Amino acid sequence: MNTASGEKHALIGPDLLAARPSSDRALDAQAQQFVDDGFVVVENLVSENERGAIAAEIPKFARNEYRVTNPIELPAGATDDEATRQILAIHFPHFVSAVMKDVIQHPGIVAVLRNITAAHLAHWDGSVKCMQSMLFAKPPGLQGQAWHQDERFIPTRDRSLIGAWIALDDANVTNGCLWVLPGSHRHGYIWPTHPHGRPDEFDSSDEAYGFDDSQAVAVEVPAGSVVFFNGYLLHRSHRNQSTGYRRALVNHYCNGWSLLPWAAAAGQPILTSQIPTLDYRGIVPVGDDPYEDRGRPDEPDAVFLRPHLPTQPWPTK
Repeated sequence: MNTASGEKHALIGPDLLAARPSSDRALDAQAQQFVDDGFVVVENLVSENERGAIAAEIPKFARNEYRVTNPIELPAGATDDEATRQILAIHFPHFVSAVMKDVIQHPGIVAVLRNITAAHLAHWDGSVKCMQSMLFAKPPGLQGQAWHQDERFIPTRDRSLIGAWIALDDANVTNGCLWVLPGSHRHGYIWPTHPHGRPDEFDSSDEAYGFDDSQAVAVEVPAGSVVFFNGYLLHRSHRNQSTGYRRALVNHYCNGWSLLPWAAAAGQPILTSQIPTLDYRGIVPVGDDPYEDRGRPDEPDAVFLRPHLPTQPWPTK
C-alpha cells in the first residue's frame, strides 16, 4: 500500500483558503465552448508515432503478454490483426502498460485538461486527476453503445468528470464515431435508462431515454484528434459498418479537488454521514494531488479484457 505518513492534512484552515484563486477567472474560447456545449475537439494532438505505440499495445493483451484476469485463447500463429479482432475493450490498461500510463500525462492533453475540466467552477485552480482508462479496438461489425452519460458510472462531487477520447483511427459515421447531444450536460441531470432492444446496433448496456435527440451531431474526426466531453453529456456510437478498425483510447479525469464516491466496497453498509466523504483513491494525479496525505493503493498487476463476444458481461468492479 502506497500511503503517506502522518495524520496531518496537506491543507487546512487558512492555508486551504489561501490556496484557492480569486473568482474573476476569465475563460478563453476553448473553455467557454466546453462550458456551453459540453465537448471540445482538438485535432492533431496525438502524433502518428504516439498513436502507433498505443495501437501496438493492443495485441499484447490478447496474447497475455500483459496479465489479464480473463485470458482468451488465440489460435497458434495468430497475427496481431487476428489478436486485435478478439478484443472489444481493455479496462484500465494503464495498470500494466507504461505506454498507457504515459498517455495519461500527455503534455498536449494535459494542457487542455488544465484549461477546461472544471471551467464551470469560478475558483478552480487547474488541478486534475485520472481515475480510469479504457482502450477500445472496435473491429468491423462491432456494435456501439446506446445513449448514456459517463457520470452515471463514475460520480464526482462537482460535475467535473471529463473524458479525453483519443482517435487512433479516423472516426466517421461509417465506422461508428461518437455522436453527442450538445448542451445536454448543462443541468446536471442524470437521465433514466432502460434496455434498448437493439442488440444489432448497440451492446448490452442500458440506454438513456426521455429526451429529444433530434439535435445530435456526429463527431467525425481524423486520427490524432482528442474529443473532450463532460461526464453529463449524452453521447453514443453506432455499429462499425466498415472493414477496418475504429480504435480509441479514452481516459477519464476530473477536478483534482473533487472526491470520487466510486467503487464502494460491495455489501458494506454506508452511513448517510459517510457518503459526502467517500473517495476512490486509485487515481493518477496530473500535477499536484491536493489529498496526497491520504495515499494511494498499489495498482493491480492485471487488467480486465472484454473479448468480442456477445455473452461477455461488463465487469462488476
